[in-house]
Amino acid sequence: MNRKTLVLPAVVGLLAPVLAACGGSASGGDSGDAIVVGTTDQFTASKEAPAPFDPAYAYDVGTWNVLRQTVQTLMVQPRGDGEPQPEAAEKCGFTDSGNERYACTLREGLEFSNGDPITAKDVKFSIDRARAIKADSGVFALLSTIDTVETRGDREVIFHLNSADATFPFKLSTPVAGIVNPNDYEKNKLRDGFSVDGSGPYTVETEVKDDTVVKAVFTKNSHYKGQLKVKNSKVEMRSFTDADTMGAALESGDIDLMTRSMSPDQINKLDNASGGNINLNEMPGLEIRYLAFNTNAASVKSTAVRQAMAQIINRGELVSKVYGSQAEPLYSMVPATISGHANAFINKYGDPSATKAQAILTKAGITTPVKLTLHYTTDHYGAVTAKEFGVLKDQLNKSGLFNVSVQGTTWDKFVPAERAGKYDVWGMGWFPDFPDADNYLAPFLDKDNFLKSPYSNPEIIKNLIPASRREADRTSSKALTTMQDIVADDVPLIPLWQGKQYIAARDDITGSEWALNSSSTLQLWELSRGVSE
Repeated sequence: MNRKTLVLPAVVGLLAPVLAACGGSASGGDSGDAIVVGTTDQFTASKEAPAPFDPAYAYDVGTWNVLRQTVQTLMVQPRGDGEPQPEAAEKCGFTDSGNERYACTLREGLEFSNGDPITAKDVKFSIDRARAIKADSGVFALLSTIDTVETRGDREVIFHLNSADATFPFKLSTPVAGIVNPNDYEKNKLRDGFSVDGSGPYTVETEVKDDTVVKAVFTKNSHYKGQLKVKNSKVEMRSFTDADTMGAALESGDIDLMTRSMSPDQINKLDNASGGNINLNEMPGLEIRYLAFNTNAASVKSTAVRQAMAQIINRGELVSKVYGSQAEPLYSMVPATISGHANAFINKYGDPSATKAQAILTKAGITTPVKLTLHYTTDHYGAVTAKEFGVLKDQLNKSGLFNVSVQGTTWDKFVPAERAGKYDVWGMGWFPDFPDADNYLAPFLDKDNFLKSPYSNPEIIKNLIPASRREADRTSSKALTTMQDIVADDVPLIPLWQGKQYIAARDDITGSEWALNSSSTLQLWELSRGVSE
């Protein structure tokens, strides 16, 4: 087995990767054969979530990875990360000193995949549509700094912002800002089902069974005009119920590549194998895991209960027992490799201590043991999540201060229940929309937060988030640091760990080391079929 590792230095400003390859592969050509990619992501349409692939609704890494192949955005995060670059746009930029007016000029001759021309009015329609629908996924909040969208002629779009936003170019690279055809998408209604029409590098056709996608076939879009270089003609994505089944399909040659979510045991096995025809690619990741709280729920309404949990949880033990070297303890919602990170939780709580937790609860007059249920999703982040929550349960119960049980639910039922406020405490993962500290804070703490959390801090919403967005230098932002300190004090969330990411591919597949960026964006256009050196 060959191993390839993308190594990123600690981030100062934006991420910039350096490729250090052990083993290697020659550049591959477009053979015409579909490259088959395996994933454990499940795409299900239900009464609660009937429009999983609508850009105005979709807000998880799996559905976004479908949309990034098919729906074009004005900007795109480049290969290897860095500042976003024009994609459907020919050029974009702030046109005022206050970063409140952002203008884009579309490329000439842009077309949707059916050949319809794309104009500035289509961009305005798409952006205004997502803002107006306000889907319960909360994705529209990414566009919250937009006041109005103006068009001039067929190619110029001007965004007038309600406050300065240095992160706005990144937001225009996310699928919620994707350009859709008004002939295919209604202005005030989500598009049910799994149809996607756009102007991205691929078109997609899905095979559906029991309202769940079992296969999605991406075909090179002959009408695509953008900066991405598409190195294959067709990619087939197959969904598997678990990592072991997906791994067996890779070993047998039924699929060419597998990505999230691979199990820790699977990764270790591939890493330690010698010879063979499968390459393991390890890449820096910005995925985090955390606990979220319904701060209005009786069991965790007291800040002291949440602080006591933060005082007890031993992240080092959790990572060691469950993920090993594939993750690192995290002491802020902002990962350690992102500019603006502060070790807020370790600064506040120090080492895990049941004695300190007891003092917190006693001072607040809380009767122990506190009875809680921790909820997690059984399938979305991989089967090992059950083991993770077993460790958390043991840590809290061994303190004698908590009586904790755990309950697992499939993703299609977990998300509607969480959004409906049925859980007091639940576990989630976060794959950033873009690599900036703002994206680990504002989506959870701003008004219209995507978790539907009742927690609201006026200082954060009214002052700190706007202040941080005015700061071009992310390395010394006092506003970002203050927000992280407030989270450690109020504990509406408890960060747990930051993970790496992996792709395993058969050795005739080239470009797999570039198939994911640090935000876990799947870049299928990088893949081709060739011969390893």
